[in-house]
Amino acid sequence: MKLNLKKPIVFFDLETTGVNISTDRIVEIALIKINPDQSKQEYLQRINPTVPIPLETSEIHGIFDIDVKDKPTFADLAADVANFIGDSDLAGYNCLKFDVPVLAEEFMRAEYPIELLSREIIDVQNIYHKMEPRTLSAAVQFYCDKNLDNAHSALADTQATLDVFLAQLEKYETLAKEVNALSDFSRFGPRSADLANRIVFNEHGVEVFNFGKHKGKPVVDIFKKEPGYYSWMMNGDFPLYTKKVLTEIRARIESTSNS
Repeated sequence: MKLNLKKPIVFFDLETTGVNISTDRIVEIALIKINPDQSKQEYLQRINPTVPIPLETSEIHGIFDIDVKDKPTFADLAADVANFIGDSDLAGYNCLKFDVPVLAEEFMRAEYPIELLSREIIDVQNIYHKMEPRTLSAAVQFYCDKNLDNAHSALADTQATLDVFLAQLEKYETLAKEVNALSDFSRFGPRSADLANRIVFNEHGVEVFNFGKHKGKPVVDIFKKEPGYYSWMMNGDFPLYTKKVLTEIRARIESTSNS
């Protein structure tokens, strides 16, 4: 069953040095772009993360330091990756919690301007968990009736995610075929304001903290009552994109105070 597309959508997967959004780096990226005419383009690249890959991580995805020591860095590839993505919407498996925030961090480090948050984002894992409350390998077996070969290879995982997603469209007649509706359905909880889900929008569209002692409280209110909280977060181990959002909110407060 064809997906109704008004613009391209890019399915992607990352292999990384670990699972910390703030500090870990990409070692392989795979993207599959589906165009409105249903034509397909692929992009696959291994990346020198500029930091050592822990052995336990390499044993999972099979990429070792020696495999990427002569590869380009993400900063070298940022323009190519951004150009391939273009204005496309995004999709992936567990991408809302991990892949999209990590990709945003890499673009931030490279100081390359690209906006990811404003796009529609479909998380195929969340659709799977909502429709059939389980791993990518299990999803391939359940929806496609086959085994996932080369699991934890970025391109194999990306293709498997696309296969599962298309099978979901076939299996569930009630599932929307529009990207914006699928993006909403594939999200658990409120829409993130900072990709890492440290700040989310409440039912009134106001940015609120989603962690710690101020969870559920508007960021603007806390920054006004407790200015030091901004400094604490800016000096803390929070993702660069989260700090960017915090800085924009603080600038809004100052602009309002000065007007």
